[in-house]
Amino acid sequence: MPILLFDIDGTLVRTGGAGKAAMEAALQSAYGVAEIRDGVPYSGRTDGAIARDLLAAHGLDPSPANARRLQDAYLERLPAALNQRPGEVCPGIAGLLPVLAGRRDVVLGLLTGNVRAGARVKLGHFGLWDYFACGGFGDGHHDRDDVARSAVADVRRHLDRDVDPADVWVIGDTPLDVKGARAVGAKAVAVATGWHPCDELAACGPDLFLADLSDHAPLLAAWG
Repeated sequence: MPILLFDIDGTLVRTGGAGKAAMEAALQSAYGVAEIRDGVPYSGRTDGAIARDLLAAHGLDPSPANARRLQDAYLERLPAALNQRPGEVCPGIAGLLPVLAGRRDVVLGLLTGNVRAGARVKLGHFGLWDYFACGGFGDGHHDRDDVARSAVADVRRHLDRDVDPADVWVIGDTPLDVKGARAVGAKAVAVATGWHPCDELAACGPDLFLADLSDHAPLLAAWG
């Protein structure tokens, strides 16, 4: 049974930078930061790691308590940021998910650096949240590989049985998605619908590389 774990940002949806805008607005509101400094990477990382690095970059104590305070402020601002920015569902996703959801021999899950509450807000905004039965989220994790491990553990709970890593496919748009797949012995599908160029993604050695998910045939063939 194929177990398909999708990344969110750049793979399922593009939010027009709503997540970054909400996080930075939260930093300004919660801590009175006047000017946001560049240099903290977002792509493929967990919300917790981003919050920790944002706090440290602005001279604030990156303690768990401060990170939670920043996260709470972020979640308050995320819905408005999504409404204010031009977002979209990534190519092919609107057609692919109903096809997969209609199959009883497939498990649809998430593997994302977003905290669960943020993932629900983002996917709910685009009408996609209800497609996914399980998954791994950024809550409590700084390392994307740990999110991958928690995703597989959640699939086990959902199915109430052990999971063969050979049945797991991670679909994402960053090198960290490919790396996370390898950390749990899963296969990786890299799609160039995010910020990373095709040559960079192909160099990571995914099992399948696609410019986008408009053509479902290669995926469905790989997943049987």
